Amino acid sequence: MTWSANQYTKFEDERTRPVRDLLANIPAADAEAAVDIGCGPGNSTELLQQRFPDATVTGLDSSPDMIAAARKRLPGLRFDTQDISSWRDPGPFDVILANAVLQWVPDHATLLPALIAKLGLGGSLAMQIPDNTDEPAHRLMRATASQGPWAEKIARSEPRFHRHGAAWYYGELRDKVARLDVWRTIYHHPLAGAGAVVEWFKGSGLRPFLDPLDAAERAEFLVRYQSGIAAAYPAFPDGTVLLPFPRLFIVATR
Repeated sequence: MTWSANQYTKFEDERTRPVRDLLANIPAADAEAAVDIGCGPGNSTELLQQRFPDATVTGLDSSPDMIAAARKRLPGLRFDTQDISSWRDPGPFDVILANAVLQWVPDHATLLPALIAKLGLGGSLAMQIPDNTDEPAHRLMRATASQGPWAEKIARSEPRFHRHGAAWYYGELRDKVARLDVWRTIYHHPLAGAGAVVEWFKGSGLRPFLDPLDAAERAEFLVRYQSGIAAAYPAFPDGTVLLPFPRLFIVATR
């Protein structure tokens, strides 16, 4: 799956607000070693560095384009192109930040204990996962994918999001850490019409649906998708559309 740092940062202020809330709930007052896994273009890494100014902060992401953007943004920090599933650094880390990334990584029952094992005593895994696959925007992605001439092509790519509910994460983690905080927030983003909603998801959830398609197919897919978005999210008289976006937060402290 390909990622575009430029597309992702079109809505940087809106995408950055949840990581601010996540970092504010890490109990540690300071840290020596902190890592941002799935750092994207470095917006979350920058906030991690600000939250823990005395820490050695690093970032990793599987996308070379994202890593290039992060290095340009924060030239004094180390960024590595790395898939989370094959990340072998044993730590120990005082903070592992995973903002809006673990939904792309399978087998959370194995992954999360492995990440917690990289924490030092008192260290925190701070993660945020979009909890919106039942929202109209995501239901329309799946419907558009299954009802067009591209259905078989997209089906072969098997776009999947890996997430569970709050109770599942609490049950999996509560005996593995000393402190566990789980909460869910729905953000409401005012966007400039249905086209802006489409642009938002072109930088995230639409990627696995669009990647298998050629240019003409992508264009037609987006026309159909935007038509559905316009119906699902009625605009205010000035053209503004309010996009509800639920997100699940977890801070697990060893």
